[in-house]
Amino acid sequence: MTVTGLAAANHPRPGTEGNGLTENESATLWSHDADDYTNESTYSQHYGEHRTALQQLANGTDITFTRPPKTAATWTKHDFRDLHASGPETSLHPENADLEDGTLIADAHATIFAAQPTTRAHLASGETRTYLAPDGTLRGLVDYRVRYPSTSADWSLTKHQISRVWLTQDGDTIASSTGTQTPTLDYQLQNDRTTTLTLHATIEVRIEQTTTVNGNTVSTMTETDSITVTDSLSGSVYNLAAYPYYATYPNGDAGVAILQSRPWQGYTLTETGSARVRGVWRFYTARHTGWDTLVTSTRNGETRTQSDAIPVSVHAYPSRIGPVAEPVRTGPEIVETWGINRSSPTPTLGEDVHIDVVNHSYTTTYGVAVRAEQVDRQALHVAGIVRGVNATIFQPQAGSTRHLRESSLTATVLSQNVSAATVRLELRDNQTGAPIDLSQEQRGRPLAQSPTGYIAIGDQHVETNRSGVAVVTLTQPGIYTAQYQPESWLGANPAYVRTQASVRWHPLGTLSGWFNLVFTTGWKLLPFVVMFYAGQRLLRMFGLDRFQNP
Repeated sequence: MTVTGLAAANHPRPGTEGNGLTENESATLWSHDADDYTNESTYSQHYGEHRTALQQLANGTDITFTRPPKTAATWTKHDFRDLHASGPETSLHPENADLEDGTLIADAHATIFAAQPTTRAHLASGETRTYLAPDGTLRGLVDYRVRYPSTSADWSLTKHQISRVWLTQDGDTIASSTGTQTPTLDYQLQNDRTTTLTLHATIEVRIEQTTTVNGNTVSTMTETDSITVTDSLSGSVYNLAAYPYYATYPNGDAGVAILQSRPWQGYTLTETGSARVRGVWRFYTARHTGWDTLVTSTRNGETRTQSDAIPVSVHAYPSRIGPVAEPVRTGPEIVETWGINRSSPTPTLGEDVHIDVVNHSYTTTYGVAVRAEQVDRQALHVAGIVRGVNATIFQPQAGSTRHLRESSLTATVLSQNVSAATVRLELRDNQTGAPIDLSQEQRGRPLAQSPTGYIAIGDQHVETNRSGVAVVTLTQPGIYTAQYQPESWLGANPAYVRTQASVRWHPLGTLSGWFNLVFTTGWKLLPFVVMFYAGQRLLRMFGLDRFQNP
């Protein structure tokens, strides 16, 4: 690898500037870099220093997180201090800035640097959405240059200023500040729907031309100009409200389920956070590529330089890992998830992002139900995909906990022959002895759309009738396990836990089967018997059988 390749970095080399982060934290930020790994000896020869193990890993791939990291906001806050606006003769702006001109004002703009905390969620192919925390901070850059009238007379600049900077949400002012070219505005958003934040700045310029004769002022001409520039960010205000539902299993285990209508991270079940469950969403951080290059414009033209200020954002994506409960072997068990099928969002990630995103359609985890030995309802903590946003939990009414029951399943061979067996399955409530009818939805107000209960045996799914009985035909011999897969306790009352029963079928289990075995075997051996008998007759015919015995 050449030194040129090393120098063509898309972001500052870790450890080269103060950014509020450790070297390892800084190394995890850059998911839009090229991931062209530089071996340690080449790196050391070029820079005269060594990297940590995490820095080396981040040089060859991208680092992901199980929760929205704070590193993006910390970096952005510190790096924003390196953004310095220019004087009245020069306008500084990113390449994608929306520039406006007035009479005396040119290349004016107000460009949003970052709004945080936010998370850009990659939902499906061609679909992303920016989720904004209700309380956040917006940073921006406002700049312009003064353009003088094209006359031979001399003009002097008597006043230029940014008279007002303010932030609106859907047209309503929610924050403002005195005139500054690098405004920082704290805001509180007022709703939980799709919204638009707009940064406004009013720029004012006054110039003056004075005519003198023999040192005396003869006339004074003044010209003024004013322009308001804007930049907008659209997204959804990210508020969460959690409505948990609880169940008790026959052995004393606890069940809990939480459903949301938008992406969310997961929840913890105990005060210590040792037992927790996560949905399909994972996170990475990446720079805003629109700020890679800054343009400096003057009356003589434009120059481009690499930006010293780079905002970094948090991104959420559906991971191939899928929902996970922790601790893995001794922690909660995920019993059901709910959601809708969506296409892979891979095309929305952009170039040079190497993460474990799903590469096919996936199911969103809008709802997750778990079974655990213990659930501390008062310590239940539901986290969102935007950093710092946790759900307000509304506990259900007392007495609403559903108590799951045990059931009994029996499997009996009714009849069998050499080609098939008829098996009778019977499912009953262990507590009352009443039959469990799976042919219709069980009574109770469904809390989530989930499949109805069924009995699985072989490759068949069957439902019992009003008598709790189902009859199936098996055509392949063997040992079969019939397993009752109950409807989710969120949609059934009464609700049950899984149970199973085994049944064996083989053709030799009947008299006709033995007869068929003997008949089939004899029929297959008949040609060999005929050949043996014919051979013996030929030997006797030609008198060769006397040589067989000495």
